[in-house]
Amino acid sequence: MSKKKKSVVETDADVILIGAGIMSATLGVLLKELNPDLSIEIYERLDVAAAESSDAWNNAGTGHSAFCELNYTPQKANGTVDVKKAVAIAESFEVSKQFWTYLLEKGVLKDPCSFIRHIPHLSFVWGKKNVSYLKTRYNNLKAYNLFADMEYSENKAELNQWIPLIMDGRDAEEPIAATKMELGTDVNFGSLTREMFNYLAKQDKVSLHFHHEIRDLDKQEDGSWEVKVKNLDGGKKKKRLAKFVFIGAGGGSLLLLEKSKIKEGKGFGGFPVSGQWLKCTNPEVIARHHAKVYGKAAVGAPPMSVPHLDTRIINGKQALLFGPYAGFSTKFLKNGSYFDLAASIKLSNIRPMISAGLKSIDLTKYLIEQVRQSPEDRFEALKEYMPNADFKDWELEVAGQRVQVIKKKPSGGGILEFGTEVVSAADGSIAALLGASPGASTAVSIMIDLMNRCFKKQMQTAAWQSKIREMIPSFGQKLAEDDGLCKETRERTSAALKLNEPAVA
Repeated sequence: MSKKKKSVVETDADVILIGAGIMSATLGVLLKELNPDLSIEIYERLDVAAAESSDAWNNAGTGHSAFCELNYTPQKANGTVDVKKAVAIAESFEVSKQFWTYLLEKGVLKDPCSFIRHIPHLSFVWGKKNVSYLKTRYNNLKAYNLFADMEYSENKAELNQWIPLIMDGRDAEEPIAATKMELGTDVNFGSLTREMFNYLAKQDKVSLHFHHEIRDLDKQEDGSWEVKVKNLDGGKKKKRLAKFVFIGAGGGSLLLLEKSKIKEGKGFGGFPVSGQWLKCTNPEVIARHHAKVYGKAAVGAPPMSVPHLDTRIINGKQALLFGPYAGFSTKFLKNGSYFDLAASIKLSNIRPMISAGLKSIDLTKYLIEQVRQSPEDRFEALKEYMPNADFKDWELEVAGQRVQVIKKKPSGGGILEFGTEVVSAADGSIAALLGASPGASTAVSIMIDLMNRCFKKQMQTAAWQSKIREMIPSFGQKLAEDDGLCKETRERTSAALKLNEPAVA
């Protein structure tokens, strides 16, 4: 009996991207550079790109490169400090910088100062135990070329030069220490994302649809996906067929992954965490702080709640934030529904979610305490970092919504994850990105990993391999293991991205 010929799949689009955030923008540009003939449709439920997690006010940690984020270098029970995750994140951020450099050289991005600035990254701690931890962390990281330029100091006069606002009014007898990476950056992912989508929208066979909501996803017999879309402006519904679908809807990705019904998505749950900032309103105070200064998180706190006094450049102006303060909301998106959490609970994930919840009592207590905080309580947390802070100089700003991944364990239980997770079907026809930190900063590496899963044959071709190396010269090599390549790469990207210029204009 002869085999039946496989029919050619006739679709409306080669690729459908759900969500207009940094992940979809990155994947869309990568795919269009690799194959200009691809047809791509992008759908976003809001009326502008990057309005959720990628927005500058919503993003909990711009320019994550593991230089200062202490949650990426946990201390083990025996006192040792594990730096593996920090090294991996630092390398991924270098990959992102190479891709942005390529986009600048090609003219996709116009001015690096519109989305990235040089801002030193510091870690700051107090108390003997924390000082000891920071020194061990520093010594461990210095062994890697990616952190070779890191400075360490317990000298109060030197620290006063680095972080005057934090040193003003501080107890002279208190043991303190800080590390500094001058190479740090501030990245406005909202601005970057919108610029990338502006470019994509001008390309042949690319269409960008705002105020459109994805209502359902159905796998067809021919392997394509039927995507049901609703135009929120008039209520009109339509069905689109695509060969590949990417769910990059931030906190909304879990609900859409569940609608796809792929077996690889079974058992995943989500734990929503909201956030708030204290935003400085005094220009004189803002002008005295030129750094991102991260401290140690409270016991049980999620990674997005690692406290930091943070210089950012938003819409061309210098801003100063402190926080974020965590909270609990049943929404999965800042502009989501209070029924999101309930809607995400299925038979396949209820056990992992209960299991993870029982193991996260410290987190639950922490979130309850955060929700109950008064303005005075929040201000007291700020004063631990900035002793001379004045209450009248600060106001509350609502930050973004994060959904931490709850992952099913082989035993049937669940574990709360604090990273990002790419979930893809075995045939590579659909993929979703779940989770948060470090997220945006490592978007390029995450999307390359996704393409290795979902565009496996194309990724192995000489044409795609050559093009990726053009976009990311270090592709296939480890910067952490090659001193010369690391130095050469950083010199090139720093020059292109204008990271050698003064921290604040």
